[in-house]
Amino acid sequence: MLTENREFNEIYEQYKNLILKAAYTYSGSYSAAEDITQDTFLKLYMGYDSMKKKNISSWLFTTAKNAALNYRKKHSREIFEIDENWDSEEDTEKYEAQVKSAEEQFLEDELQKQRLELHEKIFTNLMEKNERWYDAIVLVYYMEMPQAKAAELMGI
Repeated sequence: MLTENREFNEIYEQYKNLILKAAYTYSGSYSAAEDITQDTFLKLYMGYDSMKKKNISSWLFTTAKNAALNYRKKHSREIFEIDENWDSEEDTEKYEAQVKSAEEQFLEDELQKQRLELHEKIFTNLMEKNERWYDAIVLVYYMEMPQAKAAELMGI
């Protein structure tokens, strides 16, 4: 455990936004990113005494990234359901509006899914070729981190 809460609070304040942004970038879900960030810092708190203090930023980033990728893998397919019980014309109109909205959402989701699949193919190939390049691109271009800070975080 951390010897002082102040030390943990300093680490938390320094890296919380970076870890939240990384978790969101990799998971695609803000609520999941919040949970991942919380879990990442909890793991840090529980295992702090046994880890190398020099690499905390790298450890936080890697832990959050892996948790987010696991989340994305588990939640890649969601089922959409519509309540089909209605009794009146008003309920029918509401239902038809839901269907139209669902169709529009479906098309929007399909386009987004296609973009994500292309993005995933490109980045999967990059990760397979050189994971450090992949991490550098994510940090600098997606998370808008200055190159010097990304290099420091990656231990370069």
